[in-house]
Amino acid sequence: MRIAVLSDIHANREALDACLDHAGRAGAERFAHLGDYVGYGADPGPVLDVVRDHVARGAVALRGNHDEAAAGGEVSMNGMARAAIAWTRARLDDGQRGFLAALPYAAEEAGTLLVHANGWAPSDWGYVTCCVEAERSLARTAARVTLCGHLHVPGLYHQAPGRPAAAFVPVPGEPVPLMASRRWLAVIPAVGQPRDGDPRAGYALLDTERGTLTVHRVAYDVEAAAAKIVAAGLPRRLAERLAQGR
Repeated sequence: MRIAVLSDIHANREALDACLDHAGRAGAERFAHLGDYVGYGADPGPVLDVVRDHVARGAVALRGNHDEAAAGGEVSMNGMARAAIAWTRARLDDGQRGFLAALPYAAEEAGTLLVHANGWAPSDWGYVTCCVEAERSLARTAARVTLCGHLHVPGLYHQAPGRPAAAFVPVPGEPVPLMASRRWLAVIPAVGQPRDGDPRAGYALLDTERGTLTVHRVAYDVEAAAAKIVAAGLPRRLAERLAQGR
């Protein structure tokens, strides 16, 4: 089975549509959403409606920190993120807020642990930024493969028995064999707000039959997404950073 894994859409409908179109052409049979559907972007409602439709058809969807904040939770954020969440809350209906509030922090899919942030404390929103944190996450689960988002920067960690974890940045479009002799943790690129200097939207395709993970980067209409942010009265910096991939 080919599972399209998406994270950090951040209310960017243009980026989401581009990734879904690409995933369909790549043969995706199922979707797994790792959270942060809202915040930063100008289309929280339409994005949530797409995700809710996927869930109704059997997809996995998890809670991210921005989702928790939009549903009324107390989450530590910088001023720009808080402003976007305040704007977002006013534009969600009761059904959308209820959907966010009911989302789980973690799930297993095809023997793979899915979380938004990490495996050691999924509801505390700690980032996986290095091998030490990847090892900490892997140590808290029996799953051989863990997939997370949250960082907005893609990375792939692997650990052989009795060895420290190692890391590399996957090449877009190149399948990575998830060798059974190692444990793996992948940080999925952001759909709606990449921060690795590449403005293209990102997602991953997990092929459970071949045992591979492929990161994809997809061009989308950045100018349209940015224009919506400005027109909505959200902080202009949120629009500017889309073209910069930062």
